[in-house]
Formats: sequence, structure tokens, C-alpha cells
Amino acid sequence: MRKVTSLGEANDSAVAVVPETYRAAVIGTGFMGRTHTHAVRATGGTVVGVAGSSADKAASFGAAHGIGRTHADPLELIRRDDVDVVHVCTPNHLHAPLSLAALEAGKHVVCEKPLATDSSLARELVTAAHEGDRVAVVPFVYRFHPMAREARARVAAGSVGRLTLAHGGYLQDWLLPPEEDNWRVDPALGGPTRAFGDIGSHWCDMLEFVTGDRITGVSAQTSRISETRGAESRPVDTEDLVAFQFTTAGGMVGTSVISQVSPGRKNRLVLEGSGTEGSLVFDQERAETLWAGGRERTGVISRDDPGLSPDAARLVKVPVGHPQGYQDCFNALVTDTGAAVAGRAPEGLPVFTDGLRTAVLAEAVLESARARGWVDVPRVEEP
Repeated sequence: MRKVTSLGEANDSAVAVVPETYRAAVIGTGFMGRTHTHAVRATGGTVVGVAGSSADKAASFGAAHGIGRTHADPLELIRRDDVDVVHVCTPNHLHAPLSLAALEAGKHVVCEKPLATDSSLARELVTAAHEGDRVAVVPFVYRFHPMAREARARVAAGSVGRLTLAHGGYLQDWLLPPEEDNWRVDPALGGPTRAFGDIGSHWCDMLEFVTGDRITGVSAQTSRISETRGAESRPVDTEDLVAFQFTTAGGMVGTSVISQVSPGRKNRLVLEGSGTEGSLVFDQERAETLWAGGRERTGVISRDDPGLSPDAARLVKVPVGHPQGYQDCFNALVTDTGAAVAGRAPEGLPVFTDGLRTAVLAEAVLESARARGWVDVPRVEEP
């Protein structure tokens, strides 16, 4: 297992102990750092410290969120004895080295996706988590919408019959103006894929989670709306758009469209699956309901349905009419992470193997787009 060198030496002698509490270190002071901080506290945990890209950013974040301990060096925070779980919420190129450092220090890890900017690094992290017997989670949080769980339960129960078709996509518009720029655009920081790696990975995880099936082949196209970005017209190498066909091990065919430049679309993740007996549609922007269709009738299932599956019902936290959303999904993910740390592994928790799975898919999508043809997706086995 490769050691961390660019960030200093990790503590190889750390003793791994399952904590009685959820004491978190948050690394990263942006939107995701705020989201993780809130989720840890909302579920009864403690944020014992935060690390940022500079001492000033860490101190500012700490002051804004009532965190007394701040660090400019994330390894100082990772190595603390009062840290049980490290939440990695940094730019993508730091995900693998920081997660590896945390695992080597005997900590559990929640690492933002993508788990790594290439599949070999992601595979190394899966191995390290397995060998260290650590809980290692990737926040594919849309799994934690109750109606996404209901869709999964209905597919597993056979209510739609044999799945034959899946389609949908994930559309945003935040990078529409060419003058808009972000670290994710830079391959050195975000990795070789942007739209697919950032949001296409969520869609593919939802597809495979809900259907229980695996994508085995892809035929993809990628595109950019502008060859430069930002006030300085910096050249762009990563994609704004991805459209791909796919096949699955279970015999489904399907299509998906991924975009960060679709005007008016803020966060539209939609998945529709059709089977021999019925269809289901989950729309993340209308996550309170699940559409169910058949030859004889169609209907809308809400999360107060008396026949809701146990896995969906356990995620319902407030009465219908009081919407649950994105932050609630994060809170549920941290709750289940804490349960796993305590030895009560909940069903459906997205782990590093799922992060490896999407890294392998991303590479297949890019290879297909370059070759302008079908590419097989390698299998990912549990360690």
C-alpha cells in the first residue's frame, strides 16, 4: 500500500478502535464542509476540528460555525487522538491522499466523490479500508431520499417485473456562462472528467442502487460549449456535457444525459426504469413522491403511503407537507455511518467500493468518447 508522501508521513502505529461517539474532523471549508459539519451535529456527533487550505480560511470557518480548533495542516487534525471519523471535503485531487492518510492513522473516513481521480488510486483506497477494517463511505446521498429507497424496494419485490429499459439524466446550469470558472474545470484539481465525475457518477450510482443491476458497456459522447473559461480565458480540457448509451448485466438498455450547462436546470436528477409489468420515476427535485405506471393505471406514491417499505419508512423524519431534502439525506448518511462505526452496518450505505465503481465507469465513458465506440466496463469485486 502506497504511503502518503506529498502531505507528510501518516501515523502507521495508530491503533484502530471503534469509537463510542462520533467525533469528526472536517477537512475543507466550502459548501461541502458546511454540509458535512451540519450533518455531523444534526445526528448527535461533534466536530472537534476543521482544516482549510490556509490558516485564515480554517479560522474563518471555525468562527462562523462555532468550531474552536482549526488547522492549516490537515494531517495535524487527522492524527489527533480525539478524532474518530475524518470527513474529506476538499478539491478532488486531495481526496485520495487525505483519505489514505486517515486510514493509515486508523480513522474511519467519509470522502466526497469522486473517491479518486483515477481508478487505480480508488482501488488502493478500497484495499486500505478493507485491510484496516475501517468504515469508509462515499456520500452518494441521493440514495437516502425515502422515495428512492421505495423505488429500490419495489424493484427488488418484482412489482415492475423484469427491468428492460432505464433512462434519465442529471442537469444543472451553474457553469453555463463561459466567464464562470471553478477549480473543478482544471484537470489538475478536479481530474480528467468534470460533468460525469461530478454529477454523472451520482446518476449511475442511483441507477445501479435502485435496480440492483450493473452497467457493463457504454457508448458515450462528450462536449464543451466553450474552449475557454473565466476572466482570463483559461483553456478548458474537461467536458460540460455527456450523453451515453449503456447495457447492463441483467439485460437492460438505456440512455442518460449529463450536463452542467442546461439553462434553468438547477439540480435535476431523474431516473426512470421500465419493466415488463410497470415503470417507476424518481425526480430528485420532486423527491417527496414516486411515480408508478402500468398498462391499466398510473399513480403517485408519497412518503406517507401506508404500504411504504421498511427501508423507506425509516428515512421519513417529518410528516408529509414538511419537505425533506438534500441536507436530510446527508444527515441520514452520517447516521448510518455512525451505526456502521458502532458495528451495526446498515443496508445501503455507499462505501469505497461504490466510489471505485464510479471511477471505473468514468474511465470507460472517457475512453468511449475518445474512441467513438462501445467500451466494456470492468467488473468491480468486493475485497
